[in-house]
Amino acid sequence: MPKQQPKRRLGVLRKYTKSVDFFSSLKLELSSLIVIATAIAFAMCWFLLKYGWSGWIAMPLTLVVALGITYVFSRGITAPLRQMRDVAEAMAEGDYTVRVDIDQDRHDEVGQLARSFNEMAGELEHADKMRRDLIANVSHELRTPVSALQAMVENMADGVTEPTPANLEGILTQTKRLSDLIAFLLDLSRMEAGAASLNIEKFNFADFLDETIEPLEIADGGHAHDILVHVPADISMEGDQDRLRQLFTNIIANALKHSADGTTVLVEAREDRDMGTVVTNVVNYGSQIAPSDRSSIFRRFVKGKTGPGTESGGTGLGLSIALWAAQLHGGTVKVVDDERGADFEITLPKYHIAE
Repeated sequence: MPKQQPKRRLGVLRKYTKSVDFFSSLKLELSSLIVIATAIAFAMCWFLLKYGWSGWIAMPLTLVVALGITYVFSRGITAPLRQMRDVAEAMAEGDYTVRVDIDQDRHDEVGQLARSFNEMAGELEHADKMRRDLIANVSHELRTPVSALQAMVENMADGVTEPTPANLEGILTQTKRLSDLIAFLLDLSRMEAGAASLNIEKFNFADFLDETIEPLEIADGGHAHDILVHVPADISMEGDQDRLRQLFTNIIANALKHSADGTTVLVEAREDRDMGTVVTNVVNYGSQIAPSDRSSIFRRFVKGKTGPGTESGGTGLGLSIALWAAQLHGGTVKVVDDERGADFEITLPKYHIAE
């Protein structure tokens, strides 16, 4: 297949070329190569002329030898560039698994470029995989409520079932699922655009959190989670409440989702007067997030792992949307070390600074 051709070319390059890494700078490597080739050419020309060779023969022969030396050593220097060309061709054909084979000890500009190229290829491979997963997830998430709605409405239209409050409640539930999915997709499009308009207003932070947590407690239902809220009543701040509600809803819902039934989730906040910020910690007792996973969980479409007593699934956009909402306000969201469990620390400026 066409995608395999670049891989074979990369294999040939690895077999017949070897990187040159005498210096940490490509300029020094090329300069040294020129000096060495010139010195060899001069010595060879002197030697041939000394032993009676004609200058018309010695000079062309010397040039050929110098060019040969330069060509051989330059192949090792530029091998990663040729590999990057082949990898780029393979990626253009849709194969994001290929990589540039580069010596990790090579520190010149070409080596740095090759490693950056491999990182870019890894990001593109991840994005392509997540795109395919998103299509599959969205298709599944859409099909389920649509099929349920169609069946319910058809039964009512055919007179099989009556439009009782319970049946209408079922239709309303499926409609809400569709609405939530559409909201996620709209948020994704706003994230892709890189910005969103903010409706800035001043509000009481404790009252805001109470209003945010109340529907989460209702939705939590039979899982019997206890949400402890330790927030001073006198904290006020400025921001877009709708965007901030997305932020705190997604973080707290994530903590509930990955907590065993009957456990506690802590929401505590404090005001950092020196920094002019409000710091909120959402702690999921009993579970931990490995340091190596703490940055990747905020990437789009990355889903948490399931475990005993936990729920997972969804679109994999919740935490990335939370981070996006925090950054819109000039804030941050990160996972910090905490012996109590998985601790999401949200830092937001107390007052909004217009750009």
